[in-house]
Amino acid sequence: MAFFIFFSIVIIIYSLVNYYIFSRGLQALPAGSVLRAWYIPVFWTLAATYIAGRFLERVWLGPVSDALVWTGSFWLGAMLYFFLLVVLVDIFRVVNHFIPIIPAFARENFANFKLWLLGGSVLLVALMLVAGYINALNPRIKTVEINIPKHANGLESLNAVVMSDIHLGTMIGNGRLERIVNKANGLNPDIILLPGDILDEDLEPVIRQNAGATLKQLSAPMGVFGVMGNHEYIGGPEPAYRYLSEHGIIMLRDSLVNINNSFILVGREDFQKGRFAGEERQSIEELMEGVDQNLPVIVLDHQPFHPEMAAAAGADLMLSGHTHNGQLWPLNYIIDAMYVIGYGLGQVDGMHMYVSNGVGTWGPPLRIGNRPEIVHLKIKFGKN
Repeated sequence: MAFFIFFSIVIIIYSLVNYYIFSRGLQALPAGSVLRAWYIPVFWTLAATYIAGRFLERVWLGPVSDALVWTGSFWLGAMLYFFLLVVLVDIFRVVNHFIPIIPAFARENFANFKLWLLGGSVLLVALMLVAGYINALNPRIKTVEINIPKHANGLESLNAVVMSDIHLGTMIGNGRLERIVNKANGLNPDIILLPGDILDEDLEPVIRQNAGATLKQLSAPMGVFGVMGNHEYIGGPEPAYRYLSEHGIIMLRDSLVNINNSFILVGREDFQKGRFAGEERQSIEELMEGVDQNLPVIVLDHQPFHPEMAAAAGADLMLSGHTHNGQLWPLNYIIDAMYVIGYGLGQVDGMHMYVSNGVGTWGPPLRIGNRPEIVHLKIKFGKN
């Protein structure tokens, strides 16, 4: 019932936003014109593709569902920017009602002006989609250096690769994954850490592409470790856990491991476990009870909520993802308002924290305003 209510609210909001964009676009087209006749079915077909594709994936995964999901995913990005442009135009209309600011040439031929404005908006959004897609295909290597004052039994430094939010599935396929794996292995990491959302909602596209074989190619002498994210829970936590475990990733589910008696790695279940699985995850205090606090403690927690609790429990470093730094500007401002640290490196009550914007994408296969990243984390122990 909770899922049904949530889904219903999402559909209503999605429909209202699309109708708002549609109605403003329709006003710019002359009545009886060929453009108007085409506009109506094309718009609503595009608006329906993402939802139709996601439903079709559940019953028949194939080229048709892939085409619908891909088309609909680009529409999600277009919808955001069309919405912002329409809001901006309406603000100008309100201002113009009180203070005339529309130029005389536009007022004299207002019908053509509206048509040119619509055409310019479509062209601008199309260019943004192309640029955002190219940007999303090219993750950067982000080097982050951290000093942890605790000694690690002779281990002076740790060369780690951190990759959150790969979102393997229909949109992020095996070809993309191969390039990501090659870049990660090229950094010669001691350890590879995957802080959640390794998979997108559905496991079937991952199995179909045999992406697990590529995951197995991730190589680090201390191992490859991951935790569950909200998307593993949305798609089904147990199948996701089994698949990832069978393909070379040591999944930490409210558990911890002592790495070479040098540092403690703690992996938490996702923050939303209770919502999807009906039982809450362990508290960080329970999880770290009895941990040797003389050793450095690194916590993997997909969603960067309540880092102060990890700090109070004795963690030295918390690694998270989930936020994508908004993925599409200006959504990053919402992320900044929601989290103590929504992206990047910071400190919370003396604990280091790094929140990655992720190497993949969810929904629109676009990055606008930020680049995806593979984090090259260099930790020095025993130094302030």
